Amino acid sequence: MDRYVALLRGINLGSHARIAMADLRRLVTGLGHEDVRTYLQSGNVVFASAVRDAERLAAGIERAIADELGLTVPVLVRGAREMAAIAGANPYAGREDDPTKLLVAFLRAAPERSRADALTVPGGETAAFTVTGREVYLHHPDGYGRSKLSNAYLEKKLGVVSTTRNWKSVRALADLSA
Repeated sequence: MDRYVALLRGINLGSHARIAMADLRRLVTGLGHEDVRTYLQSGNVVFASAVRDAERLAAGIERAIADELGLTVPVLVRGAREMAAIAGANPYAGREDDPTKLLVAFLRAAPERSRADALTVPGGETAAFTVTGREVYLHHPDGYGRSKLSNAYLEKKLGVVSTTRNWKSVRALADLSA
């Protein structure tokens, strides 16, 4: 069995799309996956599966959430090797000691090259980014909370579903899936 990380977009933010982690573990286990664990309350699931198609895994989890909880929640899945590679490739890791100022936006698909090339940091911000395949590495020296270079901004500009995790979470998920 291979190990995977499922990243749910936009759950448990205020009163929006509330999912208890026990319910999420039950749903993913019910799909036949094993060693199902969640990390934090923000929709991170680590599991083992005999299925080797990440898109199929994501679609199955999305469908189970819709069928059993009545919620439409985008799910992105990365394999353990992918997570390790992502955690080892942050171009900003050597510049920043605060893991809350480093983030990774996970994209459902690689954006069109023209959209990635046209992406810019909103005016007046000190943030930096690097688009690499299906990930966008973000460095927010002034913090992510008030930045316009947000998940919603990336989705709009790149034209793909995205979900963002801070560096501490990315490293923890890579470790948990190893």
